[in-house]
Amino acid sequence: MDKDRITGAAKDAAGKVEGAFGRATGDASTEASGRAREAAGTVQNLYGQAKDAARDIGDAAGDYAKDALDTGSDIYRGGNKAVASAVREQPLGALLVAGAVGFALALMLNRQPRRRNFRDYYR
Repeated sequence: MDKDRITGAAKDAAGKVEGAFGRATGDASTEASGRAREAAGTVQNLYGQAKDAARDIGDAAGDYAKDALDTGSDIYRGGNKAVASAVREQPLGALLVAGAVGFALALMLNRQPRRRNFRDYYR
């Protein structure tokens, strides 16, 4: 609980007492002062509630991110184990797949750009 909420509630209560005292004695300025203090207390209390809500949302977002990171790392570890197991069981097949992927990447990265012809721009 935020200190603004506690202070606001105290001001609100003091304002209500002061306003009631002003009404009972017929003093309009005391009653108005009490209402003003009550309003200030209510605003401060609402401000404290908003800060608490923002803090709660931040905590929830942090918890969600931590859970997502834990889940992602578990999935990564599981995939890593599966690949290692497949390579242990079939090393020649894994070597052929790795070679094919490397060859395809080399072809894509070393490909010469297509030469444009004059007619390509006026079709």
